[in-house]
Amino acid sequence: MAEADIALIGLAVMGQNLILNMNDHGFVVCAFNWTVSKVDDFLGNEAKGTKEIGVHSLEEMVSKLKKPCRVMMPVKAGSAVGDFNKLVLLLSCGDIIIDGGNSKYRDTTRRCKELKEKGILFVGSGVKETWPHIKTIFQSITAKVRTGEPCSDWVGDEGAGHFVKMVHKGIEYSDMQLICEAYHLMKDVLAMDQGVSGVE
Repeated sequence: MAEADIALIGLAVMGQNLILNMNDHGFVVCAFNWTVSKVDDFLGNEAKGTKEIGVHSLEEMVSKLKKPCRVMMPVKAGSAVGDFNKLVLLLSCGDIIIDGGNSKYRDTTRRCKELKEKGILFVGSGVKETWPHIKTIFQSITAKVRTGEPCSDWVGDEGAGHFVKMVHKGIEYSDMQLICEAYHLMKDVLAMDQGVSGVE
């Protein structure tokens, strides 16, 4: 019976927290992991008492999803490409794959074009036609600014979402390096202890 609003593949820390966040906002998530014992562990511990559904195969996962199927998965280079292709074979025209990974924006553009030929919508957090199908979920679970506006929106076609993410990561990692270098100077050059260096 189709009962899940969305599926998420990958139960590492980020995947588990996304599922719990969606649960807190009223969405039923179908959880799958390639190491299926993680599904049972997650449902028996962190997700105990939630409405989340655990499955042990891609076929079972697709059978539990409302139409159009919405599947979020990180797409990485290497073996995960084969896993991605297995998923594509199980989906139908109008179904949606949401790439939650750190894909290169050019790969996202290529995947959008390849899947469009099959009638499958691909979000590298880009394709405008998919936005109405995922907007409610994404904007419910995302952070909000002071005015209550969500911090997620459609930013452009195909690889635009991953291009924005690439720029964001460049800024984020530069900021982290700057903090590390400033702390190093305070601790090792100026001999400041944590109590002093932590004061604003």
